[in-house]
Amino acid sequence: MSAEAADRVAAVTSSRPGTPLQTSWFEFLLDDSLLEKHLQKSNPDPAPVQLIIQFLEQASKPSVNEQNQVQPPADNRRNRTLKLLALKVAAHMKWDLEVLEKGLTIPVLNMLLNELLCVSKVPPGVKHVDLDLSTLPPTTAMAVIIYNRWAIRTIVLSSFPEKQTKPGPHQINIVLEGAVRLKKDFYVHTMRTLDLLAADTAANGETESSTAGLRISADELHCQVHYDLGGIFFHQGCTDLPIYEKARDHFRQTKELLKKLDSTVHVHLDEKRLAGYWNACRVDITNRGQKMVCKLHFNSLQAVIEAFIKDNISRSLPNHFRRSVLREFLYKVQQGESGLDEVCHKLCVCNAVRDTLEGEILSVRFQQLLLKPSKQVVDFILEVCTRSLEKDRPSEASRRNMANFLKTLCESLEDLSLVFVVSSHKLFMELLKEEERKVLVEQMRKRSATINLSAKPLPSFYDIPASASVNIGQLEQQLILSLEPRRIRQILIELHGLAERPFWRVNSKWEVPPDYINVILGIKDNLTKDLVYILMAKGLHCISIKDFAHARQLFSACLELVTEFSPKLRQVMLNEILLLEVRAHEAMAAEGSKERPPPDLVSRVRGYLEMRIHGEISWSLFPDLPLRQVVGEECVAFMLNWRENDYLTLQVSPSLVMNNPYIKLGQLLASTCKELPGPKESRRTAKELWDVVVQICSISIQHKRNSDGRIGLIKQRESSMGILHRYDDDIVNEVTAEHLSIWPSSLPNIQAVDVEAVAVTVKELVSYALTLNPNNQSWLITQADIYFVTNQYSAALNLYLQAGAVCSDFFTKAVPPDIYTDQVLKRMIKCCSMLNCHTQVAVLCQFLREVDYMTAFKALQEQNSHDAMDSFYDYIWDVTILEYLTHIHHKRGETEKRQIAIKAIGQTELNTSNPEEVLQLAAQKRKKRFLQAMAKLYF
Repeated sequence: MSAEAADRVAAVTSSRPGTPLQTSWFEFLLDDSLLEKHLQKSNPDPAPVQLIIQFLEQASKPSVNEQNQVQPPADNRRNRTLKLLALKVAAHMKWDLEVLEKGLTIPVLNMLLNELLCVSKVPPGVKHVDLDLSTLPPTTAMAVIIYNRWAIRTIVLSSFPEKQTKPGPHQINIVLEGAVRLKKDFYVHTMRTLDLLAADTAANGETESSTAGLRISADELHCQVHYDLGGIFFHQGCTDLPIYEKARDHFRQTKELLKKLDSTVHVHLDEKRLAGYWNACRVDITNRGQKMVCKLHFNSLQAVIEAFIKDNISRSLPNHFRRSVLREFLYKVQQGESGLDEVCHKLCVCNAVRDTLEGEILSVRFQQLLLKPSKQVVDFILEVCTRSLEKDRPSEASRRNMANFLKTLCESLEDLSLVFVVSSHKLFMELLKEEERKVLVEQMRKRSATINLSAKPLPSFYDIPASASVNIGQLEQQLILSLEPRRIRQILIELHGLAERPFWRVNSKWEVPPDYINVILGIKDNLTKDLVYILMAKGLHCISIKDFAHARQLFSACLELVTEFSPKLRQVMLNEILLLEVRAHEAMAAEGSKERPPPDLVSRVRGYLEMRIHGEISWSLFPDLPLRQVVGEECVAFMLNWRENDYLTLQVSPSLVMNNPYIKLGQLLASTCKELPGPKESRRTAKELWDVVVQICSISIQHKRNSDGRIGLIKQRESSMGILHRYDDDIVNEVTAEHLSIWPSSLPNIQAVDVEAVAVTVKELVSYALTLNPNNQSWLITQADIYFVTNQYSAALNLYLQAGAVCSDFFTKAVPPDIYTDQVLKRMIKCCSMLNCHTQVAVLCQFLREVDYMTAFKALQEQNSHDAMDSFYDYIWDVTILEYLTHIHHKRGETEKRQIAIKAIGQTELNTSNPEEVLQLAAQKRKKRFLQAMAKLYF
């Protein structure tokens, strides 16, 4: 210990001669009754939160083996007892998160609550959102609720409200929203129930009974949870009015429950903060809506209309505000501002539909609009009506109100062609029963005869005139919009009764694969040809937008149709239905489903790859059957994804492998994966896969086509594209990855490889892999290497830190040395250097197996550093580097920074006379804190 440090210690001890000695943490291990006595003191020293810190710090201390290697904390009786003591202190504090959050850091509190989950027997490996709280023992359910409350509060307390960058479901919210639906009392662990767990006397079920632990009434817990949910929705709803509405609703329920409760012993919330939230929500809902729409007005008038249409579903904007916006535009029109008439009409329509959905009377202005509307106005009315019901399950009241509105619309229109536009619309057909539609049509006929608007009967879906081009146009529009096979067939029958022309050309976006064009256009009957083409085109479009339900309906109808006259087209449709089911299942997997594909689907995929149709019927029966290459490719990808490696390597038809290079590639991938890990002999398959991939990424000036006219799998490139310039650090040699040992160590003709193609392929592949498993350490390191060699140093450092964080519980444990190898650490050092963060460079130089003093000293000489410099001195444990720091600061006359360096050297745990174990622990402690600080900077 330095003389200065010794003087400080002496000064402190001599100034408090009468202070009783503080109880040490290990004394609580020796005396079971000591903890309760200590906590009952009026002013215990150490304080409860300090005890939690000490207990968990001791329980999580790593050990050092005989080879001086740092080992993770042992799972022994001592450490388990320390964790239990920490939980008992928290139980004594009645799990008051307000107090715990103030006294404990996030990592410590996270560790504490994870221990609570463990002792409460929360099922391991199950996501909290998948748990049914009503079926769990009371203390188990309460542990889940406490943990999720803390998670939400941490987000709120550590961030300013801001717009979400990736909107999506908030899974933490789901648990707590489930909690407020439970109407029973709750129980949380006490010191006694925790003692029972420790004594293993819980076998009688006492700790899992409905009355074990501290009782918390349903109203008390709901009050607290509503407050926490209000906070997170307020935090998330900065620019999202529906979420602000949720926040206000939760705060309202909090206030109501507070009034209802006689005692709020177990409710810990800041009532002043609650009042502030409540006032902010009340004022903000309208103000934010007004600001949003006004801002949209300046950017785009169409955006105002879009906002009103969307609000017809969410109903966040008050009606009086919507009307005031319309009045503002009408006033501008009166003032002579041009180009706003259409906007006023559309806003009037939007407001009328909103009034309709809420059962209000239609405005006079809207009724005036219906006196002589244009077709464009009627089309817009129908569009708004359709989009305003775009919810999974609109209420029956909304559907009935909308049906009445459409009937009123028909009755208000004098132009019979416009009435037909409404009566033949898809929404009209869905909302009005057949009997209602017939009655309405009959009324229109009678009215037509009375006012003598037209000598012809009213056109409708039931009675379409054979003339009038407007009818063909309307039917074609319905044909484009409809996804119901029977309706599509009916429309085509009507159209063919009006005109003989190819209606499959109505929409230029209807496309079928080129492989099928000749077969479909070869159908002699024009109606059948149109129907097959359109059903297939619409089905393929539905697949592309992942609307698999409609795609199945369309393809099934097409299959039923072609089965009647063409075995060849029947097989085409069976192949397309197979591809549909493969894509549908893969889409479910991409969304997180772990369900394996049904055996029937796997069997059908195998049947296709074996070149058979439903068992024993050979493809040879259809020698000219059009085959889409993508079907075979995706079948192979499907089998690879579900690890059907044995099948791909042993049972795929050799002719299919020879004719489709994608299937050959899939077979090689399956063989290589199957033999990992394996003996050296397995490298033969890997070598074959390597050769194919090298060929794919090689440059050639030849452009050869296959017998079917398609360019082969191996992409040909003009020689003029050349090769990327080779730097000393070539990307091929710089990027590390798993299983490098199975690949050849060199390329015979490296100049023939398109390095750009390799770089793009690897980057895209790793990026996609990380979307499936974002915590794979090896992939994170590989992605970081890619960024490193392409000079994207900040992104590289971010990923290197992510790789360390995921394998160390966010640096609460030591990062394994096989993750932070010397090579990775040197790259992190270079990243910091290139970002001019020279103090970070010096700190990282200590992490190497042999401290790189030359790089550290050179970095500390830099005066143009973009990091916080002396704030990082606390993370330096190497005394030589600290002494060098004092030297250069003294040389520069930087007295204050020199004192900070001297203070760091004077810490007793860095004394070189200490045992090696103490020095190792000091280094590990600083490593963790430094990496956590770096994560906050770069995440």
